[in-house]
Amino acid sequence: MSILDNIAGEFKTRNFSIYGQWTGILAMILCIALGIANLFTINVPIMVFSAICLVSGTLLIFVEIPILLRICPTSKQFDDFVKKFHHNWGRAGLYIGLGVVQWLSIIAAATSLIAAAVVLTIAGLFYTLAAIKGQEFTGSKTLGGGGVASMIV
Repeated sequence: MSILDNIAGEFKTRNFSIYGQWTGILAMILCIALGIANLFTINVPIMVFSAICLVSGTLLIFVEIPILLRICPTSKQFDDFVKKFHHNWGRAGLYIGLGVVQWLSIIAAATSLIAAAVVLTIAGLFYTLAAIKGQEFTGSKTLGGGGVASMIV
């Protein structure tokens, strides 16, 4: 079974936490890329929002890819902080909170950070739907979920 078959099978489960996790991966990539791209501007508030976006993307790496907590040398406090987002409600709050921060960047100027805000909000909504429907958080096996995630938590 190829990776694409694996991913297609995960999407067929209709578990919104899988949708949220893959949208979170997209948000992570966007946050890092747009954070770097907007960091080099003359507008100081946009520089602050882009730095926040960059830090958010880095945090999302550890939230969405749980195997990295075992591989990368991190502190116990950071590991405990990331483990708080192991359930749908925690992730929903995280993503919506990060999305709101990026939506606030519009106050300074309309930049490409809006794309990060949109994707963060969509990921938060997927996790919220999963929590409302009572779906158990299911991590993608492609991203180190399943058996690997149970070793970490």
